[in-house]
Amino acid sequence: MSKIGIIGGSGLYNIEGIKHLKLVRVKTPFGEPSDEYITGELEGKEVVFLPRHGREHRISPSKINYRANIFGMKKLGVERIISVSACGSLREEIAPLDFVLPDQFVDRTNQARVMTFFNEGIVAHIGFADPVCGSLSKSIYSVTGEINVKTHLGGTYLNMEGPAFSTRAESNLYRSWGMSIIGMTNISEARLAREAEMCYATLAAVTDYDCWYAGHESVTVEMVIENLSKNVENAKKIIRTAIAKLPEASGCKCASALKYAIVTQKQAIPEKVKKELGIIIGKYVN
Repeated sequence: MSKIGIIGGSGLYNIEGIKHLKLVRVKTPFGEPSDEYITGELEGKEVVFLPRHGREHRISPSKINYRANIFGMKKLGVERIISVSACGSLREEIAPLDFVLPDQFVDRTNQARVMTFFNEGIVAHIGFADPVCGSLSKSIYSVTGEINVKTHLGGTYLNMEGPAFSTRAESNLYRSWGMSIIGMTNISEARLAREAEMCYATLAAVTDYDCWYAGHESVTVEMVIENLSKNVENAKKIIRTAIAKLPEASGCKCASALKYAIVTQKQAIPEKVKKELGIIIGKYVN
């Protein structure tokens, strides 16, 4: 049975109703993940849950060990990841308390975090034109209507660095670029999940209008937390309903993303790298 990973963002530190629950600490070549993984069964499916900021929200977006988090999911047998994330809206029609399933990302982190497994002893260039798994996003979107949660399918997620929120000038600049929402975490996860040949989709919970909207108060932590608490329960409903209806196999191309991506010749890849990345590259280099 394929496992489904759930990454919880701000406000989402646990998922109630997981049966046969176990806490699992995973060692990775890249250091410690954000917290212990919670494994078990949800709606008849095997799931693996991880709070990206830690259960006590102690890790800043810039300091999250994204490589360890995604590698740990892979090590535990996850094939599809649903990533829940708080975000700000850059479009008037995307209102606070809505959800967005973006299909594109723009990176504005200025390389402040490592987003690849392939930067030492091996080179690989994944295709990333379509950075999320379309079939997984559509499966999630298909259940939002029946539980009456307003959700937008598609849009571009601007990944800023943080931890401070945008200036008004930055917010208006991103709007002029046609961006839909803004957050601080998901581009790293999407890239690493693609390298690890896992399906990945972002379920973004809108907490505010960022600071561009003159008719709306500027974003504050208090506003974000208040709207987060309202959105968390809807996020859990979406996740439970979507997981129950996900097909056993995804049938997409995510699981073969590395097939033609590795450019380093097999004999030139250090044995240490082959061993450390074995669960990701083993079928291509051994």
